[in-house]
Amino acid sequence: MKAIILNEFGGVENLIAAEVDKPVIASDEVLVKPSSISINPVDVKTRSGKGIAGLIKDQMPVILGWDIAGVITEIGVDVTDFKVGDEVFAMLAFPKPGKVYAEHVAAKATELALKPANISMDEAAAAPLAALTAWQALTHHAKIKAGDRVLIHAAAGGVGHYAVQIAKYLGAYVIGTSSDANRDFVLSLDADEHIDYKAGPFEEVVEDIDFVLDSIGGEYIDRSLKVIKKGGTIISIPSGLNETVTEKAKELGIEGYTIKVFPSGAGMRALADLLERGIIRSHVSETFSFDQMAEAHRQIETGRTVGKITLQF
Repeated sequence: MKAIILNEFGGVENLIAAEVDKPVIASDEVLVKPSSISINPVDVKTRSGKGIAGLIKDQMPVILGWDIAGVITEIGVDVTDFKVGDEVFAMLAFPKPGKVYAEHVAAKATELALKPANISMDEAAAAPLAALTAWQALTHHAKIKAGDRVLIHAAAGGVGHYAVQIAKYLGAYVIGTSSDANRDFVLSLDADEHIDYKAGPFEEVVEDIDFVLDSIGGEYIDRSLKVIKKGGTIISIPSGLNETVTEKAKELGIEGYTIKVFPSGAGMRALADLLERGIIRSHVSETFSFDQMAEAHRQIETGRTVGKITLQF
């Protein structure tokens, strides 16, 4: 089968089209033929030697990718919740290689959910890693409740645009930061306020925050801590840029966490329900063909992707 493999870390030229063996599924797995996949900043960071590169450096060559939407073509003997022909979507195996840059993908049945019939394959593929990250941050770790004041950085991005919608669903008052160019988009997600991060320091115009979701790291941690109430919470996502968040927060009477998203069939089913009901939606700003993987990686590297990008087979 056709796949895109990474022989060594580095630039996009290291993403190589190759013929590889079709996966042989285990008893608890299904084989999925992807219709659409999406990529995330972690794909790009890992390809370049950051991200989860340290976890997979001894497994090279490797097939990257985690987000998938497609059709089940085979089922393992122990799988009872799915059947051949089901349309499914998931984030697979993270932080192990999900191996979705391929024409056929082996997937643990416990990590899958049925794709809602009323959304496209692209909209489904866009959601898993980014939306699961937002869902787990807001419900597993922070436990956002009605009336909480929530600040979401990079609100127009992959994780951010789902986080705004999920926080609103949970009843929060949501403030999102982005450039002014994305103001209307952030407000269209039902954010209560928008802050243009280029217009001036956000910490000078916002206060009394119960929860901050930080997908930027670095100085944004220190600046965010200035606006959080005692007893509030900050969750910082980007690895390598947030090691001190717990200690810095504790000094101020604030809870500080770093998190890593984990595969969850239950989480995917919760997201499927929200997507089906129109409570959250995936914003796909650009779609590439599978053969345009390098271009898709370059787009993510700009740091200016609005919502998500997808690749179609």
